[in-house]
Amino acid sequence: MRVLVVGGGGREHALVWKISQSPKVKKIFCAPGNAGTAALAENVDIAADQIEALADFAERESVDLCVVGPEQALTLGIVDLFRKRGLRVFGPTAQAARLEGSKVFSKDLMRNNSVPTADYKVFDDPALARAYLQNKDRIIVKADGLTAGKGAYVCRTREEALIAVEDIMEKKVYGSAGDRVVIEEFLDGREVSYLAFTDGKTIVPLEPAQDHKAAYDGDEGPNTGGMGAYSPAPLLTPELQERVMAEIMYPMVEAMARAGCLYQGVLYAGLMIDSSGPKVLEFNARFGDPETQPLMMRMKSDLIPILDACIDGRLKRQSIQWSDESAVCVVMAAEGYPGKYAKGKEIFGLEEAGRQSGVVVFHAGTSLADGKVLTNGGRVLGVTALDDDLPAAIKRAYEAVGKIKWEGFHYRKDIAGRAGARGQ
Repeated sequence: MRVLVVGGGGREHALVWKISQSPKVKKIFCAPGNAGTAALAENVDIAADQIEALADFAERESVDLCVVGPEQALTLGIVDLFRKRGLRVFGPTAQAARLEGSKVFSKDLMRNNSVPTADYKVFDDPALARAYLQNKDRIIVKADGLTAGKGAYVCRTREEALIAVEDIMEKKVYGSAGDRVVIEEFLDGREVSYLAFTDGKTIVPLEPAQDHKAAYDGDEGPNTGGMGAYSPAPLLTPELQERVMAEIMYPMVEAMARAGCLYQGVLYAGLMIDSSGPKVLEFNARFGDPETQPLMMRMKSDLIPILDACIDGRLKRQSIQWSDESAVCVVMAAEGYPGKYAKGKEIFGLEEAGRQSGVVVFHAGTSLADGKVLTNGGRVLGVTALDDDLPAAIKRAYEAVGKIKWEGFHYRKDIAGRAGARGQ
């Protein structure tokens, strides 16, 4: 089997790493890939949003399966295009990917199908949004469209909320994604990521994981694409998982089918857990990043048959075997991320870190030049460790992080800290 993985981040490196272990796979391409994927796949110089060029490449190279990582390619219709050309592809159609591509579409679908989520209002006029905020303090302001995980503002004061509206709707820091905003009530609790495979009818969940969105320790600073993740997440007990499946995952997959857009692929629910149970913060239409890194480390099953079953509508026959061990991913980012940052800094210590037992250094924003690995993005590496339990995995991950350096980097020092401290 010849497989094309679309994307060039840490998620895609983790997928390439896992797919490379399948006895069914003989050749892997990654477009555009990074310095890490180059060791396992043939990198292809085509950006993830160049969907026509990707389809041409897949036809030319007789690709048997395409696995799509980034949300932008999905919302642009890469799955629709590949199917039209008779190419096998894993992921939701553009219509189905609206669950991530439009916060308004997603929130309205949840409301209409009694899926638990925060109360909200939608605005396309910044003046009306400002007026609504007159008597609000703790509030969430989100851009409607795709923002690489950075378009949600957690506002603790009215002043912060007004700045969020100005940034999104008037300064257009996210372009047309900010034509509308969703203003949500603030939910107290703890966040957890719940990912599941689905063929549009059957749902097979992955193990729970927990992401760390804020840039700095203690959940301080602006939101990022994710500064680290771990799995399992003790917060999501078996009882809560049953509720998530019954109250959230199945109702949404069924609602999408009734709306005429069968959802096939990975459905990712970002959840807030409070005293009343789980509520949806957002849906994503693809594998999470960085959650994929620890999840792929823990997955014992071959990934390829699961992806095939989702495409063919026979997921009911599949199950996933998981390691009982824990995995922790610590993201090492460029100085300044999630704001402006420099590229082209040489990275040292990768081989030494990667030689540690139970450690895989997944590349995200990296490139190769004259045999050197250079920084090429905001999130640069996802240093991921597998060990008997969370405290041991945390220790192993940070020991590996300590061996890597480049000019100007930062990382959170408390990934999985709250869960690991309890020894769970």
